[in-house]
Amino acid sequence: MYNLRQDIATGASPKAKPNHIWRMPNISTPKLAKESGYVTPNVNTIYGFGFMDLAEEPVILTTPDSKGRYYIVQLVSMYDDTFAYGAGKDVGYSGGTYALVGPGWKGTLPSDVKRIDAPTRWVTVQPRVHVKNEADLPAAQKVLDAITVQGLSEYEGKSTPKAPTYNYVQPKLKPNVASSLLLFDDPLQFWSICVDAMNENPPRKDMVDAVLPQYKYLGIELGKPWKPENVLNSIFLDEMKKVGTAIGPMIADLPYLIGPNGNGWIVTPYNFGNPGPDYLTAAVHSVLGLTANNSDEAFYIWSQYDENLKQLTGENKYTMTFPASFPYTKVVSPGFWSVTMYDLGSKLTVENPINRYSLGSDNELKKNDDGSITIYLQATNPGKDKESNWLPAPKGPFYMLIRNYAPAPEAMKALKDPNAGKLLPKVKQVSN
Repeated sequence: MYNLRQDIATGASPKAKPNHIWRMPNISTPKLAKESGYVTPNVNTIYGFGFMDLAEEPVILTTPDSKGRYYIVQLVSMYDDTFAYGAGKDVGYSGGTYALVGPGWKGTLPSDVKRIDAPTRWVTVQPRVHVKNEADLPAAQKVLDAITVQGLSEYEGKSTPKAPTYNYVQPKLKPNVASSLLLFDDPLQFWSICVDAMNENPPRKDMVDAVLPQYKYLGIELGKPWKPENVLNSIFLDEMKKVGTAIGPMIADLPYLIGPNGNGWIVTPYNFGNPGPDYLTAAVHSVLGLTANNSDEAFYIWSQYDENLKQLTGENKYTMTFPASFPYTKVVSPGFWSVTMYDLGSKLTVENPINRYSLGSDNELKKNDDGSITIYLQATNPGKDKESNWLPAPKGPFYMLIRNYAPAPEAMKALKDPNAGKLLPKVKQVSN
């Protein structure tokens, strides 16, 4: 979250300063995905990203009536836990006014706003507005533009506090890959930034009491900056360098450990959007699915293997067939489902000749005689008769994500069933 905040709000070239929202002009094309550095982006919505500093005063969030268009405004702590929504399946799409209140704030709020207490000083306001196609983009942008934030003083017409100066250390990361992969030039910067972020946004007391005291020998103490000389000895410091180098790629290889598996797919667990002290799920969530939603709002199914558990690659051609009655894609209107293609190395969307990054309920997909849908996964066009169902792959290794936004009860039942992985479609390699 620190790295994403630096990309969006507090770095040398912010896209939107703190307490403002950056509104992406389009879906997360490969170019925009690289610009944001945001891992495994959704391409069925246009995003907004705003980092709110609640140290001085609450921030007022205003959401519009979308006239039935699906959209969400997700509120995320610096620990990547989703703690509330300003719009969405359960909150609704008719709009409202909310006060985001930071820890320890004492004051009185206007009677016309709903209070939401934030667990950390910094929080992310992340809108997603559904857009079906290029022609639908202007209408979706109107909804995104109507999602606004302002300080409490400004909302009440009072003089506003002086904007603070931020002098955060700039992460030095590998370019053109998602910043959540933690590929630091200096592996020890992982530790200094981790501790800086923790000190500014202290963890919950139960997390502090359960875990933090045992890390003092690593130089990690709440309220103190991390310095190499505070590590107990050179042996531990050398090991911390190794961890700083390996932690992102290691976690990126672990998604299949956190939920039910089937036919090469992993179904993310029900607590994926708010894992709390489930540290394995929290780690995978933050590296591969940063700011992923609570499962009641949206859930995710990941695959990087074919039916024989071999890595998917654009060097091969594949098909997968969704049965006519597939519980994982059942949604509550106006929700939607999709399957999206990503490059395994960068964790970003993939350039292709038809500028198609996903397929799903927004597309006119050809159905088989029995009502099932076959999708073609390959780097080259399968031919005009199959192009409507072609999801272009990169030339190298790739992975896919099935998303369900506003899941219906039968989808939630499948999500919670540890044996439902067998229902997931087999990704079959076909002859080249």
